[in-house]
Amino acid sequence: MAGMTKFGFRIRTRGGMVVDNLMVQAHDRSEAETRIRQIYQHCKILECSTLAPDSRGDGVDLEGMISLISKQEEPR
Repeated sequence: MAGMTKFGFRIRTRGGMVVDNLMVQAHDRSEAETRIRQIYQHCKILECSTLAPDSRGDGVDLEGMISLISKQEEPR
């Protein structure tokens, strides 16, 4: 993915849960924030950092987190 940068996010979901180490590849920060907000609607971005191109931190699987949040927000 030429021209892509990896961004790391820390967010607060609309349910109040804090999610650390979300990683998204995008052309710029604005695009990365848009992608995060598409997945986590009504979230608040607490932190955003640009990661080194070869950074291999312990990122969170976005699909797994979506599933976890969906389960958390289901009415009981």
